[in-house]
Amino acid sequence: MHEMKHDSIILIKKRRAGHGGHHGGAWKVAYADFVTALMSLFIVLWLTSTSDTVKHSIAHYFNDPRGNSTMEGTNKNGAGHALPLDRNGMQKLKEQLLDAAQRMPDFDKLKNQVQITAEEDGLRIELLEQPGGTFFKLGSAQPTSALRDFLKAISPELGKLGNQVSIEGHTDSVPYSDDRLYSNWELSTDRANAARRLMQGNGIAPGQVAEVRGFADQLLRRPDHPDDPSNRRITLIVAPNALPAMSGESGQVPPGTQIVQPGAVKNTVAETSKRK
Repeated sequence: MHEMKHDSIILIKKRRAGHGGHHGGAWKVAYADFVTALMSLFIVLWLTSTSDTVKHSIAHYFNDPRGNSTMEGTNKNGAGHALPLDRNGMQKLKEQLLDAAQRMPDFDKLKNQVQITAEEDGLRIELLEQPGGTFFKLGSAQPTSALRDFLKAISPELGKLGNQVSIEGHTDSVPYSDDRLYSNWELSTDRANAARRLMQGNGIAPGQVAEVRGFADQLLRRPDHPDDPSNRRITLIVAPNALPAMSGESGQVPPGTQIVQPGAVKNTVAETSKRK
């Protein structure tokens, strides 16, 4: 009888040095706090370098995110609420408008006919005509490509600002051959209204247009040369905060001036030649 051998099984259990347990998510909280603080720092640095207009809009947004009180900061048209413009603000707006205009084709040919000045009633943008007609066809309220391109360039900038804009039309003293049917009064008003339509179609909100006015030849730019083509012009007045004052030294409307609210004038284009 054979003696049975029992092989013993030896189990070796190795113990590893302790690692101290799982660290948990504490480091994630610390990292998130660090990133938040860093982002806040960059936002503060950005805000300190922005204009007063932007600061005002941002501050109002956080006070009223839905914009229910004054609709300031932004609206469905993307335009901000009217913000006060001082001399420095007007100068900055002038630079912004010129920068936008310089992106349009052939602006170098028009820069001598575009004058932007800061006045008491607001920022005035004047588009001066040349003898052959630059912004409108001669004797007509039909805009040229130069006017379309210019207003397309600056209207988004004015729309972002949100301040009200008045639009004036002016002519020289050269009459129509039969001004009983169509005169410089109608022409100046129709040209101003044509500019309004272009601006509202390219960034100006309907509520921003304060007035559309036609002055004919009552406010000549060069009274000593009433037939000078630079008397034919479109003037845009960006209000500093409220409705701009009427043009003229006395602030009064010249007798016979046609004052037209938006939508009150039909789209009329003169078919009559202005020159006899």
